[in-house]
Amino acid sequence: MKRKKILIVDDEASFTSLLKLNLEQTDDYEVKVENGAERAVAAARAFKPDLILLDVVMPGLFGSEVAARLRASDTTKSIPVVLLSAAVSRKSVDEKLGHVGGFPFIGKPASLDEIVEGIEGELAIPSLYPKMQNAAGVVSAL
Repeated sequence: MKRKKILIVDDEASFTSLLKLNLEQTDDYEVKVENGAERAVAAARAFKPDLILLDVVMPGLFGSEVAARLRASDTTKSIPVVLLSAAVSRKSVDEKLGHVGGFPFIGKPASLDEIVEGIEGELAIPSLYPKMQNAAGVVSAL
């Protein structure tokens, strides 16, 4: 069985290292980490992930700006993006049925099971992503 490629974009190196380790230990995922938001699109083009876990609040470039750049690029616009951040409360995420700004969202802190569930849930419906090209403009409201 082919391992799914996951790109994690988050400025917290300790968080990304631990999440990478835990996801790779499942043997279901190959994980690349990018701790600089400004390098996220280039990393996505080079790695060609099946899904991107994207932090919302990062220095230099917010996750909403990264998402907009991903959606603007022909090579990355169809890659599913799941926002992962403590910037929005779990209650708010639950009230919006797991979506914020048009993107699926996992609130931190999250268990490995919650993150895997979010990844697998989004990978099960890939046909939605080409249709969501304009959603990046909505996420800027975060």
